[in-house]
Amino acid sequence: MCYTLTQLVQRYHQRLVLSIDRLEIEAGRIHALLGPNGAGKTTLLHILAFLATPAGGTMTFNGEPVDLSASNLLQLRRRVVLVDQHPIMFSTTVRGNIEFGLKIRRVGTRERLRIVDEVLDLVGLDRYKTAAAHELSGGETQRLALARALALRPEVLLCDEPTASVDAENQAIIAALLQQINAERGTTIVFTTHDRLQAASLAQRTLVLENGRLARTTHENAFACSFRQDGGAPDGPPRCMLHGLVAFPLPPLRTCWPARRDGRIHLDPERITLCRAEERPDVVPTFTGTVVLVMAEDNRIRVVVNIGVLLVVLMPQDHYRRENPRVGDRVGLHVAPEGITLLD
Repeated sequence: MCYTLTQLVQRYHQRLVLSIDRLEIEAGRIHALLGPNGAGKTTLLHILAFLATPAGGTMTFNGEPVDLSASNLLQLRRRVVLVDQHPIMFSTTVRGNIEFGLKIRRVGTRERLRIVDEVLDLVGLDRYKTAAAHELSGGETQRLALARALALRPEVLLCDEPTASVDAENQAIIAALLQQINAERGTTIVFTTHDRLQAASLAQRTLVLENGRLARTTHENAFACSFRQDGGAPDGPPRCMLHGLVAFPLPPLRTCWPARRDGRIHLDPERITLCRAEERPDVVPTFTGTVVLVMAEDNRIRVVVNIGVLLVVLMPQDHYRRENPRVGDRVGLHVAPEGITLLD
């Protein structure tokens, strides 16, 4: 494991802002960290970057216990780089910004220039090498920040909302860069985001923080909802509204559905069956929607369907080959009763 955190807590002015019983982050993979503002995402990144010392708990890094003394943390910081959401550029050229960290590490001039050319080519900014850094656009500045980080060859790259403040073109470029860095360099990547689709498309694993704690389920298919009796009749079939947008008729097998309240519900992505809507006219699906993403994940296929909200389906490969859903297809989705869980 790249990181293992156990009973880790962080406090600011006596206020508990982070409390993680156990978290393992696997080396060589891309991890997404989701959660609302104030959930503790940036605080966790600062701890992972060894820029902040937790108030309690233990950490290991690459299997070794982390000594939280200042001298040891300084050594660990050379192996991990954090790219902020709003990176600050030095008042010099693009090349000068990248060279800064290399000079501190006493890398020779010839090697520095080679590294600068390599990382600028990687992020597509080679033509801006002698330009003033402050003249770059927001997206270009974010790419320069990535180049500056990659020049140091970190084992771990931490990115705080890397695409939140850039246009759509640069969002696509940065997402592709993160995938390329991970694939070609084997760099462990942890990034924060509010975008569930981006998390589903980029990360091999997604974590969710809520009020400083890891959520009991992943972000996938966990929805705020309001429960209502259908048609207002007290003995009518129950249903809920997902994010206030999509009506979900609840199965009659459960007797504990709340008659009327707000809460959260989780739909297990492995308990959702996908079929082509036009090929099963005899079956009324729980939802119908449009496929917006298809990607392989280990021995399964992740399919994201827009039903009014984004719903993730994890399909066995044989089922995927049989149905062969493609982006843009209209499909039906059936949610098994045992795949429905009330979260609160």
